[in-house]
Amino acid sequence: MLRRTPLILALAAALALPASAFAMGKPPVAALQVGLQKAGLYTGQIDGVAGKQTRTAVRQLQKRRGLAVDGVAGPATRKALGKLGRHPLGSRPLRAGMVGFDVAALQFALAWHGFPSGDFDGAFGPRLDTAVRRFQAAEGIGVDGVAGPGTLAALRGPLPRSPFQLAWPVSAPLGEGFGPRGSRFHAGVDLIASRNTPVGAARTGVVTYAGRNDGFGKLVIIDHGQGLTTYYAHLRRIDVALGERVGVGDCVGRVGSTGNSSGPHLHFEVRVRNAALDPLTALP
Repeated sequence: MLRRTPLILALAAALALPASAFAMGKPPVAALQVGLQKAGLYTGQIDGVAGKQTRTAVRQLQKRRGLAVDGVAGPATRKALGKLGRHPLGSRPLRAGMVGFDVAALQFALAWHGFPSGDFDGAFGPRLDTAVRRFQAAEGIGVDGVAGPGTLAALRGPLPRSPFQLAWPVSAPLGEGFGPRGSRFHAGVDLIASRNTPVGAARTGVVTYAGRNDGFGKLVIIDHGQGLTTYYAHLRRIDVALGERVGVGDCVGRVGSTGNSSGPHLHFEVRVRNAALDPLTALP
């Protein structure tokens, strides 16, 4: 549990989403970090955690703007951030072209619910528009790209969970986990295995994709039913074909470093109705 620092308490009133909806971090704190980063005062990760670096940046902003230096991001402090300090989440419907504190909070909330949209920057651009629409479709609400009361109400719900337990695709140490990474969001886990290590299917299913896919490099996607799919990325070699049925543990490819990768590893994602979830919650 996070300590209830003055910063968190000051921001809580601006939050339209309960903390229980998120595995870690809070959207209004993340939005504050985005504003502080754009002001050149914060160089840490956009993680929604009101740690020492965030509080120091708040004090620096207050000192710069001649405000009371107390480390509490109240209305006057947020106003000093300009556009990125305005509008608490839920104070207005959000749509393409808007900029604000609420937009940054929405980006963070959607990412934790499985729909990351690129950089946390407080700007409602095309990628956020797509993420909002995908979330709305997954939740069965009106797909209009506008984050209004219905969309925010859906974001109050629990994070997505796998309907099944899965098997580890490789036996290897965990590298990057699921969650914030710098100013973006990592939608899976990285398993650090040697090149050419066999990668096994996490559950019985049907291969729905087997080929190159932009930053994923060589990618295999398996549909396991009930809206559950698994992604196996950065493969050196693919050993299955489109439409092939595989069993748990069957080799789908070999660990590599294709696509946007700095070294051999398996990037493993789990999605339910297109929403990414933390794979560790589905693994034994």
